[in-house]
Amino acid sequence: MQIEQIYTGCLAQGAYYITSNGEAAIIDPLRETQPYLDRLERDKVTLKYVFETHFHADFVSGHVDLSEKTGAPIVYGPNANPEFDAIIATDGQEFKIGDITIKVLHTPGHTMESSTYLLIDKNGKEHAIFSGDTLFIGDVGRPDLAQKAASMTQEQLAGILFHSLRDKIMTLPDDVIVYPAHGAGSACGKNMSKETISTIGNQKETNYALRANMTEAEFIKEVTDGLLPPPAYFGMNVAMNKQGYESFDTVLNNGMQAIKVTDFESVVENSGALILDSRNDQNFSEGYIPQSINIGIDGSFALWVGELIIDVKQPIILVTEPGREEETVTRLSRVGFDNIVGHLEGGFEAWKKAAKEIDTVHRINATTFEKEVEIGKSKVIDIRKESEYKAEHLEDAYLRPLANINDWIETVDTKEHFYLHCGGGYRSMIAASILQARGFRNFTEIAGGFAAIAKTDLPKTDFVCQSKVLKTE
Repeated sequence: MQIEQIYTGCLAQGAYYITSNGEAAIIDPLRETQPYLDRLERDKVTLKYVFETHFHADFVSGHVDLSEKTGAPIVYGPNANPEFDAIIATDGQEFKIGDITIKVLHTPGHTMESSTYLLIDKNGKEHAIFSGDTLFIGDVGRPDLAQKAASMTQEQLAGILFHSLRDKIMTLPDDVIVYPAHGAGSACGKNMSKETISTIGNQKETNYALRANMTEAEFIKEVTDGLLPPPAYFGMNVAMNKQGYESFDTVLNNGMQAIKVTDFESVVENSGALILDSRNDQNFSEGYIPQSINIGIDGSFALWVGELIIDVKQPIILVTEPGREEETVTRLSRVGFDNIVGHLEGGFEAWKKAAKEIDTVHRINATTFEKEVEIGKSKVIDIRKESEYKAEHLEDAYLRPLANINDWIETVDTKEHFYLHCGGGYRSMIAASILQARGFRNFTEIAGGFAAIAKTDLPKTDFVCQSKVLKTE
């Protein structure tokens, strides 16, 4: 028996590859299937089942493509109603893979079809669970995502989750290994650990939601407290996972279409495409195609695309670093952005050599910022998360989280100059590109963000002035 966690950091997502005696199972696969097919061939094993823990909201699974290419059936737990062929298992149903057994534990609460898969080894020992979004390391799945589909409140779903955890998972032996679907950085929970593997016993001791003697009312209150609104693309990803989607091969082929500089502007106009520039923030600030949005590939790329672009059907044309076109298309497809028209042939350098119009972002370093800014007089906008701001921020800075930019951008005074920063420069360049695409030119972005500002002698505080915090519904 072999168990491999295939962890994708930019999505904070764990897929699982399991083999035993010539057969294999894959749990919650990523969108692109070729790496799995290559692995199956290399290991000389046959894929017997593709298990899905639930209809994922934060990424598009590779279950449909993988099943079509291998013939392995897709398995869901009770209450699932996909619009494609699948085995809808009953609670307690068992599936044999080589010498091992996968047992379905129906654990609703995060969603009503959510199921945990218990691996029983060849000796009959309960060895590990693949808990999906039911149980994370240090946290449990948020119960608010499935409210509409389940016709329930988040409190009702949290109550169901309470019993799933205590009746199905906490009754397992303490040495059973826990393999979750996500780790820190995922929007599917609020308190996830950076660790991606644990045990039932350890989670009983350290996970706030599994405390001994915790009442159902306490659980509901704590699990639902402080939940941030889910990204807008979540619902669209659920629909794709439930209804099926266009083959990844087709999406990749479309995205790999090279668009010549001479044709670029007409293609943008005719397709209504958004120009997405995935280069790093420094290169983008020094020159970019007007109206482009910058979300750097070397960061939480897919998550910010989903958070800010919102509509997964939006046509997109890419400007990438040469050689990173396929990677960029792949990462977009993981969160359901399949309508990729193509990419600029030769990247930004080809545009520049053709003497086309170029825009820039007014960016200064923290040393220059320290000399220019007048605390109490100058307006400074901090676009980090509220938790980062509360930990420490520049005195008199306004909090405007990047995730809420589509709300607060309407409140920006076009005549008042302001300084803009995040934690390190990645997010503030995203904001700068959005602001300039919408006509705002009255700001200066700070390279290095708060990490660089913190090294200056500018006054900083951890006191939260509520009047400085933008409140949005």
